[in-house]
Amino acid sequence: MINSKDTNENDLMDKIVSLCKRRGFVFQGSEIYGGLAGTYDWGHYGVALKNNIKQNWWKKFVDGRRDIYGIDAAILMNRKVWETSGHVAGFVDPMEDGKQFNVMFKTQIGAGDEAVVSYLRPETAQGMFVNFKNIVDAFHPKLPFGTAQIGKAFRNEIAPRDFIFRQREFEQMEIEYFIRANDWEKYFEYWKSEMLEWMEEVGLDMAKVRELEIPKENRAHYSSRTIDFEFDYPFGRKELFGLAYRTDFDLKNHKLEYVDEVPTSEGTGIPIESKVIIPHVIEPTFGVDRAILALLLSAYTEDKQGGEIRSYLKFKPNIAPVICAVSPLLKNKKELVEYANIKVYAPLKEEFGRVAWDDNGNIGKRYRRQDEIGTPFCIVIDFDTLTDNTVTVRDRDTGEQERVKVSDLQNYIKEKI
Repeated sequence: MINSKDTNENDLMDKIVSLCKRRGFVFQGSEIYGGLAGTYDWGHYGVALKNNIKQNWWKKFVDGRRDIYGIDAAILMNRKVWETSGHVAGFVDPMEDGKQFNVMFKTQIGAGDEAVVSYLRPETAQGMFVNFKNIVDAFHPKLPFGTAQIGKAFRNEIAPRDFIFRQREFEQMEIEYFIRANDWEKYFEYWKSEMLEWMEEVGLDMAKVRELEIPKENRAHYSSRTIDFEFDYPFGRKELFGLAYRTDFDLKNHKLEYVDEVPTSEGTGIPIESKVIIPHVIEPTFGVDRAILALLLSAYTEDKQGGEIRSYLKFKPNIAPVICAVSPLLKNKKELVEYANIKVYAPLKEEFGRVAWDDNGNIGKRYRRQDEIGTPFCIVIDFDTLTDNTVTVRDRDTGEQERVKVSDLQNYIKEKI
């Protein structure tokens, strides 16, 4: 077996890009007009993969916790937000001639003389900070607590490159975790551990993940400590996710406070005292697009089956865009098609959602197609099915096949995923 770390690094990216277009994961943005650098469109399976990643993240960091509150803030905000946060003055990249270039996309709200300047958000964080008071007033959370958001961000990158690694429009999954100042080191380590755990859960190749301590001169203007989680891409070791200690920079600049009730002593249930403080912030940041690229590179595998090289995506079943594909052995045999559609496909589709119907080409070609999509199981309805109500289930990774009763299919798949 040949996995991504054994494949020639020079052509691995070409294989990934080709597979993504061929199988409907990712397309070049505006392709019929020559494209637009730094923009990509997500196809059917790309959207499914992206949604699975986001849902998995949300389940772990929001639905699975009691101290994180979800939010979906507007992309456009009052210009004062970006002035106050330091982005108007400090969110810059150097150009080749040494000049500083602000990478925020500037836009106008309104028309004519009444128009005012605003920006497409370059990060999702500020939408959470400006809603800090709203969250506190609505839910009365006790420290520590956090807010979480998944959403689009935009940066006018000077040189977008390396497929979906560096884009002008991308998606972030981000948490702002509010703490007392003297607890920052404890929670910084805690969130580092949580991030690493999630990476492993979704199937990233952890042998390719590295931690990089960012020196002061290279940190963002709001950060007192930053760790980048880097990944060994074919084009080099580059940033994947980030973890920052933003101190009280943002809440202080936005003039936002919190009435802190000091924890009780001896279990009396009565606070010792209440005082007004400005919480500090730990910020775990995950890029959706970079997560998917790293996952594609981690999952891409080649082996030999039937004397031929087979390429497939070894996704975990809960992350794969398709859980199983249903195929009648012959698409021109009405009795097979009807049985497959009514007794197998329809119930599985209703139960799992991520179920494909595939009757195009011979069985071998269907297997290869589903392998490249990353489908863990292919279910074939043949003539024996009509008499004994069993189907052939093929495993993506091993190629092994077994007969399973139609009545047991749902439980069989549930046990596997």
